[in-house]
Amino acid sequence: MTIQSGFAQTDDGLGLYWRSVGEGPPIVCCNGVGVSTFFFKYVVRHFRKNFRVIVWDYRGHGLSGTPADVRGSDLSVEQNARDLALVLDTAGVSEPAILMGHSMGCQVILEFAKQQPARVAALVPMFGTFSRPLDSFMDSPYSRRAFSILNAVAKIGGRNTARMMRPIYASPLSFAVGRGTGLVDKYYCQRRDLENYLDHMVHLDPHVFLRMCELMADHDLTDFLPTCDAPTLVIAGENDLFTPLHRSEKMAELLPFSELFILAEGSHAAIVEYPDTINRRVERFLARNGLLAEAEPLAAR
Repeated sequence: MTIQSGFAQTDDGLGLYWRSVGEGPPIVCCNGVGVSTFFFKYVVRHFRKNFRVIVWDYRGHGLSGTPADVRGSDLSVEQNARDLALVLDTAGVSEPAILMGHSMGCQVILEFAKQQPARVAALVPMFGTFSRPLDSFMDSPYSRRAFSILNAVAKIGGRNTARMMRPIYASPLSFAVGRGTGLVDKYYCQRRDLENYLDHMVHLDPHVFLRMCELMADHDLTDFLPTCDAPTLVIAGENDLFTPLHRSEKMAELLPFSELFILAEGSHAAIVEYPDTINRRVERFLARNGLLAEAEPLAAR
């Protein structure tokens, strides 16, 4: 099993962490905001025998460097897509890649397809949207306003105010709250998977998280989607509170070469709740589009 890792160096001196597992056609995974590479561990585990699976961290996330001036930094979706290109170049990926994105990662891979369509073999956006995510967050008309207030308070209070968010994630009650509110599926979400996310949020600079949310809030690819010619599998959760189902349905409607797969009762974290179901559905999609590497039949696994 071939394993590689390293850092892609940005023009402003940051190192973007990446890790590659396996050999074969490249599958590249893009995280949601506030999330590191651990959310794709089941994807890596499943596809590493027949593909080269690459995971990486955005600026300020995981093992990647954090800008000295977060507020003045470009942490936009567009910049994340350019950083993705840098990671691919550094990792030596020259052929078109299969791009998988979770949550905000959907915007990143779609933006990359807009910027560099020749480098895209297929797209798999999961549990995310293509346009102005705060406008549809939890299907509430007050979500953007609530975020604006939180962001303004954090800016006024500086780092001390932002650090007040960290004990919320570190609390032993956070797992129970996540399950009780339906943000994750209480029957299928493994405690260790949610704890990995909460631990990452504890160590993430809150200003990075808020700045990235602020910049992605107005990102809109509505006009681009009808022009995208990459085969696309849109994966949605029936009970996704962060990204309502109708946003995924609209995405699939606008993309001319798309399929829509809806996970019954799936939450926003369904990528770690139903990994086998998702991975096998992705395999079917790749096989249908001539992108599945030599593999043993599913029934033999």
